[in-house]
Amino acid sequence: MFEVREKPQMVERALLVRMSFNRREEEEDISLLNELEELVTTLGIGIADLMLAHSRSMHKKYLCGTGKAAEVVEYARAHECDCIVFDNQLAPSQQREWEELAGICVIDREEVILDIFAQRAQTKEARLQVDLARMQYALPRMARMWGHLDREGGGGSGGGGAARGMGEQQIEVDRRLARKRIDRTKRELEAVRSQRATRRKDREKNETPQAAIVGYTNAGKSTLLNILSGADIMAKDMLFATLDTTTRSIELPDGQTLLLTDTVGFVRNLPHRLVEAFKATLEEAVLADFLIHVLDASDPRAIEFYNTTVKVLSELGAEDKPSITVLNKIDKIEDQSVLASLQDRFPNTVLLSARVGTGIEELQQKCSEMLGDRVRRRTYRIPQYRGDLVALLHNECKVISTDYEGNDVLTTAIVPAKIAGRLEEFAAE
Repeated sequence: MFEVREKPQMVERALLVRMSFNRREEEEDISLLNELEELVTTLGIGIADLMLAHSRSMHKKYLCGTGKAAEVVEYARAHECDCIVFDNQLAPSQQREWEELAGICVIDREEVILDIFAQRAQTKEARLQVDLARMQYALPRMARMWGHLDREGGGGSGGGGAARGMGEQQIEVDRRLARKRIDRTKRELEAVRSQRATRRKDREKNETPQAAIVGYTNAGKSTLLNILSGADIMAKDMLFATLDTTTRSIELPDGQTLLLTDTVGFVRNLPHRLVEAFKATLEEAVLADFLIHVLDASDPRAIEFYNTTVKVLSELGAEDKPSITVLNKIDKIEDQSVLASLQDRFPNTVLLSARVGTGIEELQQKCSEMLGDRVRRRTYRIPQYRGDLVALLHNECKVISTDYEGNDVLTTAIVPAKIAGRLEEFAAE
């Protein structure tokens, strides 16, 4: 039976390596290597050292030349590493070559992210999405898992295998089983997505506006949702603390109801298979009326992270969505010139600290402005005998207050545009 390969539990020290092929991009390479350190630390693996290895050109066997590969392996042995983790994406054949050369476990950035996702997935949909991505990743790498099982004979006594030809190789059997399992997982995932679509249709029938909180991982999205809605979803200072979308209803200052969804965080070099696998989760961003793009203003890489998020949103077809840019964690910024520079780069933003609660009211007001054309706040004087209009307000609108004055009912309500016309006709009578 096909099993996704698990990393050895005894891994305690890892050498993190990034192959660089352009010295002019060294600053970016170092930034990505530091991010890999955060990812690996999230898995609970100790870091022996970080290594930026330069190569003049990309080679088929090891990414780099054999001399540089030997240098990396020697460095790992000198530091008594149990594992080498590459920030670059390794082809299955390259991963096998590196493990044969080094004699220890070798993984790449994609496998690290997949393992983090596997640990954090909570809902059935998220677990199915992670399983699908891991199986698709593992399928072309099965050859090295079954190197000790070359093939099975064709059966029969007296060397029937020779008479009938060699039998099906064990790896072919397992690949077939793996593909069946992938197909089964896809069907299960499609069923879950269908249920999600049904729930979404119910929300659309009510025409309740929706917003999605998007941004780089660990930017403070879940903390912001907790403050705005009073929810209690997990929010920790770590990468990919939450993978499951959470939707909560909040009331804006003008009395309008807004459905706010926290989405999975993005990361640079996010494996394409994960973008595909989580498209059902991320499509909340595509279908939202507007986006709340949260940036960690205290991180010097904030602009890089913004560009990464925009790139992923573009892949999802949500790059043209109206959005509110939020500069979060301003309480951590000591140099105000940094904040001023970000404000120049992102004008008309909301300065916010989700942890302290600064800027929440301004963000709520911005959300109301984004939906200004969808609703109107009106006060109507309705004769008591027009109970049909009173019922219409209570059924289709959000009633703020009701008072009685003589034989009239004074009702203040948040009125959707589609209802406003009917009520305006009454007001004109």
